[in-house]
Amino acid sequence: MTSRDPRWVFRERPSVGLIIGLVVAGLCALVSFSFDLLDGQPVQFFIALILAIAPVPLLLAAVLGLDRMEPEPRSNLLFAFAWGAGIAVLVAGVINSLGLVYIERAVNLESADARSVAATFGAPLVEETMKGLVLLGLLRFRRQELDGPTDGVIYASMVGLGFAMSENVSYYVAALSGPSGVQTLAVTVVLRGILSPFAHPLFTSMIGVAVAVAAGRRGPGRVLIVLAGWLGAMLLHGLWNGLASYGGFEGLAVAYLVLMAVLFVLIGVVIRDRRRIVALLQRYLPAYQPTGLLTLFDVQMLSSLPARRHARQWARGNGGRAGLRAMTEYQLAATELGLLHERATRGVVGESTFYEEQRALLECMRVARERFPVPAGASSLGGPPGSR
Repeated sequence: MTSRDPRWVFRERPSVGLIIGLVVAGLCALVSFSFDLLDGQPVQFFIALILAIAPVPLLLAAVLGLDRMEPEPRSNLLFAFAWGAGIAVLVAGVINSLGLVYIERAVNLESADARSVAATFGAPLVEETMKGLVLLGLLRFRRQELDGPTDGVIYASMVGLGFAMSENVSYYVAALSGPSGVQTLAVTVVLRGILSPFAHPLFTSMIGVAVAVAAGRRGPGRVLIVLAGWLGAMLLHGLWNGLASYGGFEGLAVAYLVLMAVLFVLIGVVIRDRRRIVALLQRYLPAYQPTGLLTLFDVQMLSSLPARRHARQWARGNGGRAGLRAMTEYQLAATELGLLHERATRGVVGESTFYEEQRALLECMRVARERFPVPAGASSLGGPPGSR
């Protein structure tokens, strides 16, 4: 009878529910794109689609650059992006359209005024709710993946980038279909694709941070934390839309300053969270030296992003892809071990779960070390014993 692969603790394999969710999200994206295709010519749609997709790789790289200390499972990240690009944008689009019709008829406003009202007061409520639902799902079903504010920012940014990409397709198609097609498109691309690509990720990061903080706590206070984050996301979104709709150039400038301030605050939160993780590693990992799975030198390596990168480069240079994978898994398992201790200290995981995951993580570290391209007794960065 074969033993269970200890890498189950990384939860990298997509579940059946996740696969079904991705399929549904893909279908929703196709339906959303079909509406855009009907609104314009096929050539216009594909131009809009290319322009909307073009900045996404760079934006994703920027977001994932924050996720180097304890990378999240790719399947979870993919689902968050797909949720935003498919399910959230389709449902929000339908509800926003119905709300716009209601405002035009019930309040008897002109089309332009009705759109401004809907964008300022209706869209933030609907869109942040649809994007935030996937974060609530993580809190309910993948709570162990939310180890701190950084994780909340990462997942919120992924769903926000997916939402913005699909929404931009609609805006670009509408711009091309207007009387001053190319000129209007150019202005729209500058405003949405160049000057404010992180707007939706920043809005939803309010929910992401709140959900991540709630994941590390127990008791009814978690609900209030999530509600506060949700309210913050809607207010920030509504402020952005309101200033852009009613403030003219000055209002747009103020909106950008607000977004920049929020961005710098979130960067500060991520930096502080990274220091917290380093402190956890330095606090809990030295106790595992008797196992022979790490040394104080390894703890120092794990506490520094440049040292981690150097270790992976050394492993790849001396052991190829197998060596790189071994070092990557070793770093991930060791980091997860430190975070597991924090979750146990806070009472987020039970005793049996702690020991089960602890054994799996130690086994992952053991297997990874055995695949390091170093002689017995050498440090994890390679070289003969005593060379450092």
